[in-house]
Amino acid sequence: MKSRTDEPRTDRHFEAAKLESLLESARLLNSLELDDLLKHLLRTVMGRLLVTKAVIAIQRDGRLEAAFWRGISGLEKGQAFGQEDALAAGLAHHFPFGDGLGCLSTGPSLKGELAPGELEFLDALLGLATSSIENARSHERTVISNRTLDQKIQELRALLDLVRGLATTTDPEAIAQLLTLTLAGRWAVSKHAVLTWKPGQPPLEREKGLDLQPGIPLLEAVSALTEPAFLESQLPADLRAQVNLPAGSLLFPIRSSDQCNGVVVLGPRLGGREYTEADREFGAGLVAQAAVAFDNAWHFRETLAKQQIEKELHLAASIQVDLFPKQLPALDNTEIAARNRQARQVGGDYYDVLLCHGSSCREYLLCVADISGKGIGAALLMSNIQATLRAILAHEVDVKTIAVRTNDLLWASTPPNKYATAFLVRYDPATGAGQYVNGGHNDPVILRKDGSVDLLGTTGMPIGMFANRVFDQGDLQLGPGDILFIYSDGVPDANDVAGEEFGMERLVDALREARDWPVDRILDHMFLRIDEFVGEAPQFDDITMMVVRRC
Repeated sequence: MKSRTDEPRTDRHFEAAKLESLLESARLLNSLELDDLLKHLLRTVMGRLLVTKAVIAIQRDGRLEAAFWRGISGLEKGQAFGQEDALAAGLAHHFPFGDGLGCLSTGPSLKGELAPGELEFLDALLGLATSSIENARSHERTVISNRTLDQKIQELRALLDLVRGLATTTDPEAIAQLLTLTLAGRWAVSKHAVLTWKPGQPPLEREKGLDLQPGIPLLEAVSALTEPAFLESQLPADLRAQVNLPAGSLLFPIRSSDQCNGVVVLGPRLGGREYTEADREFGAGLVAQAAVAFDNAWHFRETLAKQQIEKELHLAASIQVDLFPKQLPALDNTEIAARNRQARQVGGDYYDVLLCHGSSCREYLLCVADISGKGIGAALLMSNIQATLRAILAHEVDVKTIAVRTNDLLWASTPPNKYATAFLVRYDPATGAGQYVNGGHNDPVILRKDGSVDLLGTTGMPIGMFANRVFDQGDLQLGPGDILFIYSDGVPDANDVAGEEFGMERLVDALREARDWPVDRILDHMFLRIDEFVGEAPQFDDITMMVVRRC
């Protein structure tokens, strides 16, 4: 039989054990994460009170924020949980703590009713837990904030790295590669695509694991999108059917001002994770930076192309200037003058007066030609014609043979779309006689001293258009006071603002008005009459004239 002197010793032993347990719990509670803390409380209470079911919960606005339980089921995060809910779950004891911070609910103890000492222990334990839970929640919020901050820092670094990379390249292919590497590396994406369709620029197509079928329908469908980023499930039904993206994909239109110039597509993330709203915002920011880089690269390309064109035009213009004779030769008994006014920096007209070295007398080949096309190609063809004529004239004077050989050489050495209309006349200043070939050129005019007019019609096809052509020959005779006027189609085809042509009638009338003037002034007068006629209308074709008057 236990003596009375043992009872205080037993009570002191119980109190010491309870205090030791509380101290141990305090040490543990202050070192645990929130979830581990709640689990420890649940295990401690169930073991101390010998209960088979219990719930420890943290609440926010009366609803479960975090909870752990044993022996019951059906609890979900976000649901309301109070004393009535605990009783309904068979939890007879309900202990709120921390002024609404949380609650502890337990089933009946296997020992029967809870003793006052056990209630005191629970009260002390929950008091310790309150401060530990608040500390753990603050720590958790700090961890989440730090994690969010760290993610923002990583995103900022990724953005800065991308911007640095984009600033060092003007190649759209390199921009697309840098963008896809950044996005795919960020989210561990194995399927991705970048397509661009900037007008006037070569299309760019980089696809890995996707087949977007680029074309007008895709361009129009993507251009209709108004948001900076779309999940595959958010795309319009017609676009979803067309692009056939894997579930979980993400799409970004590439926009420059109000114009859509392309699309970026990222396949689903590895592991099945979804793209968050923050992910979409971050990706849209990177794509916006890339859109600026694409614009800069395209503008750089256009600038280089324009500079190259200007360089070629300058070269062609310098070639062409050297091809026109610096001064026409003085011909016996004949006044001669010629002039060219180009519509652009480099024209397609040509004129020349060349000595026929193979002739027994001093005869000359007069030539006016209109070359197809403009630019450096026309200048080079002009050079080819001049060189060909000079080479042939060294040993050939028959104008038909000159035309045939020039035609065959040009046809063999130039593309099919390069040819020239030309009027070639072998002229003898001593007699005023000439033999001519008109290869598809405008009909030259002979204005006779008596005022009558003769037209020298075509005698063959344009030079260089077809191989093995045969040209007919025409004869002309200039008497004293007669004028031969050779011109390119820029004269009769000159248009006024209403689209009316200068025409042959005005050409002949203007020539009659100045027939008695020096040949240089005749040219001045012809240009003046054309300019008066066209008014404010721009010159759209080259104008070349040659005036030959028999003295």
